[in-house]
Amino acid sequence: MPSLHPDFFDQTAESLAIALLGTILRRRVQTSKGPVWLAARIIETEAYYRDERGSHSSLGYTEKRRAMFMPPGTIYMYYARGGDSLNFSAAGDGNGVLIKSAFPHVDPLSPAENLVVMQRLNPGSQAPRPAARLCNGQTLLCKSLDLKVPDWNQRQLKQNEFRLEAAQQASLDYIQCPRLGIPVGRDHELPYRFVEAAFSAYATKNPLTCRGWREGIDYRRLQRN
Repeated sequence: MPSLHPDFFDQTAESLAIALLGTILRRRVQTSKGPVWLAARIIETEAYYRDERGSHSSLGYTEKRRAMFMPPGTIYMYYARGGDSLNFSAAGDGNGVLIKSAFPHVDPLSPAENLVVMQRLNPGSQAPRPAARLCNGQTLLCKSLDLKVPDWNQRQLKQNEFRLEAAQQASLDYIQCPRLGIPVGRDHELPYRFVEAAFSAYATKNPLTCRGWREGIDYRRLQRN
């Protein structure tokens, strides 16, 4: 699959969050047997704007937040819950998209045996973490792909180290709903979270099984063409 051109990121945060669903993050890591490519399909994203209170950039420009004010496609990484978190800047100063979760991707370049490498990078507490749960959370995703704040924050994607590849199919069904973990009173109700419907069971939290949630009120099913 072709790597996406930097112009891909030059769109609103909401449009970019939807467009990122189904794309493939490809990361080259060194092992004792040589370099291998690890891959994960993006299945959950969240959009953030400078002018809403849930965004880091709403608190103002700082050196730590500089990536959000850099050209679209700049990697913004920060620490969340003791782990690393991956974002990309979008069009407009201070706007961006959080990569909330992904699903391990297998193909000839990243064969199934490479999942063992991801499990070593992101082990379970007592047994190897199930493959389907290697990337279902923003910090788990970064651990599984060996993405760290000091290495990638404020950088651009690099073809031979860490790249983003186009989705295999442009059309897909997705779910739109409020973001997770936003405190009440900080625009928590904004529907800026997007989940690929076919992978909703592997998202951080499945919007289709949230107690009391009603379709058309708490979430919407939509299609990207």
